[in-house]
Amino acid sequence: PTRPGDFHTLLSDRAVDRVVIEICDAAGWVVDLCRTLGVEVQVANTNQQAWRWKNVKHKCDRGDALKLARLSAMNQLSLVHVPAKPVREWRSLILYRHRLIDRRTSIRNAIHAILVAQGMAMPSRRSMWSDDALSKLRDLARPLEECPMEELWRGHLQMELEQLDELCRRIIAHDDKLDAIGAADARVRRLRTIPGVGPRLSELVVAMIDDPHRFKSVRQVSAYVGLVPRRYQSGAMDRSGRISKAGCGLLRKLLTEIAWGMLRHNAHGAAVFNRISKGQKTRRKQAAVALGRRVLCWCWAMLRDGTDWHVPTPRPQRDDAAMLPAPRPRRGGDAMPATMPQTIASALTASG
Repeated sequence: PTRPGDFHTLLSDRAVDRVVIEICDAAGWVVDLCRTLGVEVQVANTNQQAWRWKNVKHKCDRGDALKLARLSAMNQLSLVHVPAKPVREWRSLILYRHRLIDRRTSIRNAIHAILVAQGMAMPSRRSMWSDDALSKLRDLARPLEECPMEELWRGHLQMELEQLDELCRRIIAHDDKLDAIGAADARVRRLRTIPGVGPRLSELVVAMIDDPHRFKSVRQVSAYVGLVPRRYQSGAMDRSGRISKAGCGLLRKLLTEIAWGMLRHNAHGAAVFNRISKGQKTRRKQAAVALGRRVLCWCWAMLRDGTDWHVPTPRPQRDDAAMLPAPRPRRGGDAMPATMPQTIASALTASG
């Protein structure tokens, strides 16, 4: 049985050199237990090629355990970084807050669909969800038990509005808790010094990266979030495709949104965007993704070095004229450089 007490008994009754487990919901407390007992633990990433079961004819737990043992013995496992329990709880709260946002959007779409079906379509503006607009919607709603057959939509609207109010209260409570946690964390405050970066992205970057020193380069950080291009190489073919989209999809989404917002709130980010897009409309989306990757690299460097935001020093402009080779002398001797030996100059003049 996969319970902490049974697992503790299992590890205490026999000598265990290493525990290898696939990433799952129970991996957190398994890692905590192994760290407490001083047992080496490896958490395998199930997104790699070894976990493609398309061509496997017989899959069972015994075979999975044998595959894990062989890959671990050969040091071929792609491991998952499992942070401490407070960081895992922080991550869970952040992700749950965004799930509440998705539910609120779904309810708003349902309310819009109810009004469209009754010929009362509401304009697609953010002001339609203000307190004044919601009060007008509540005037249209009725308890379901009081609605006649011709106006059952009013009861449906009443239930959707009640769920919307409850979700809004929960989102406010989550925001207050996350703001308090972020205000007490120096890393979150440091990332918020970047113009255009708000509390939601700062806390998500800190929670997902956790220890910035576990990454050796910006490419590793970008690959961790899935902002590096796919690559297909075979023989003479070497092709780079779209981004890999590995890792946290929510972090990629927020980075892209922040990249679009930096066009108004961050002059340096806007300059990077314009340099990548080259003023072409067809390259704007690619430039937004590239700028999102650049923002992630800035955040990682600030966390690694413990420094606040400052505008990077621009690279010195290369003098193209100075890099050009010296002009070749013309035949005839009138364009010979002064430093050329006289014997070579005389020979070239005579041959001309």
